[in-house]
Amino acid sequence: MAQRLLLRRFLTSITSAKPSQSWWAPLASGALQTPQYSPGYLTVTPSQARSIYTTRVCSTTFNIQDGPDFQDRVVNSETPVVVDFHAQWCGPCKILGPRLEKVVAKQHGKVVMAKVDIDDHTDLALEYEVSAVPTVLAMKNGDVVDKFVGIKDEDQLEAFLKKLIG
Repeated sequence: MAQRLLLRRFLTSITSAKPSQSWWAPLASGALQTPQYSPGYLTVTPSQARSIYTTRVCSTTFNIQDGPDFQDRVVNSETPVVVDFHAQWCGPCKILGPRLEKVVAKQHGKVVMAKVDIDDHTDLALEYEVSAVPTVLAMKNGDVVDKFVGIKDEDQLEAFLKKLIG
């Protein structure tokens, strides 16, 4: 109850004061007021326009759903693909995965990353001879051109990707 009272007093003091070009100006000018509704709740008279800022999401990483999805998005890809074979129970995979995603994102679309859970897709793991996790394959034009098993630091991962991109 006391917190509500303090908050109400604070907001009242902000909206009653007329700050000049400060960070609080949108609050004082009423830019964040709620829309006014008519008694029938059918029409809305909006207050001042609100700004919404968004960021562009780059989809350089994706999860493989099944065999045909792997064929379409990895083997038939014109872009070089890094394939991360991992497992939910694997500790090193939990460290390598985000590190690899970060390094792939730095490449700005020159390479993409496919994530394959070996427990869900044992057929793919057997086909690509994955005997331990994490295993990372570098694929270009449907062919495996490089591979490593285990955890790597960011410098080693960047060198791995540069070799793949060429």
